[in-house]
Amino acid sequence: MSKDKKAPATDGKPETFVWKVTISAPIETVWNTLVKTDEVLPFFFGAVCQTKDGLKPGRKMRMASKDGKFAVVFGEVKEFNPPYRYSHTMSFTQNEGEEPAFTTYDLKEIPGGTEFTLSTVCIPGTKTGKMVASGGFITDNLKLLVETGKPNFAAKMIMAMSPLMGFMTPKISRIENWPL
Repeated sequence: MSKDKKAPATDGKPETFVWKVTISAPIETVWNTLVKTDEVLPFFFGAVCQTKDGLKPGRKMRMASKDGKFAVVFGEVKEFNPPYRYSHTMSFTQNEGEEPAFTTYDLKEIPGGTEFTLSTVCIPGTKTGKMVASGGFITDNLKLLVETGKPNFAAKMIMAMSPLMGFMTPKISRIENWPL
């Protein structure tokens, strides 16, 4: 299948993007919100994290559209250490042929809450490299959702508009092309 192709070698060296935020909530609350499956996650652009047999090292995972018709992100769980660390590879399905990025979520108990760090390693200058720049959206919305129970306005708009934009989604992103 085309998603298994390797990207051509690049001269770019991997680059790490890091976002950190303090969330005023217990670590278990942050963790349980982060790793929900089969539920719309506003901080992941309204996608649903889908797995087969749970989030476990070696298992495939994908972020799917709310209606389940499209896979936005596809990857493999590399580490799952509740409630402290979760890491996975990550390929945006429309960026066919690019090397996957590597994403890690680290949680640390601190006085008054949880320190949440999102790190993503990818090749700069690629479409994936440009797209992971949205990590601030993820950290800010996770914080707001955990602390208030509501996503921010931008997340609400993305969730409202996504179903209307399905016709623009590339065929390669159809869910049947990204089996678990």
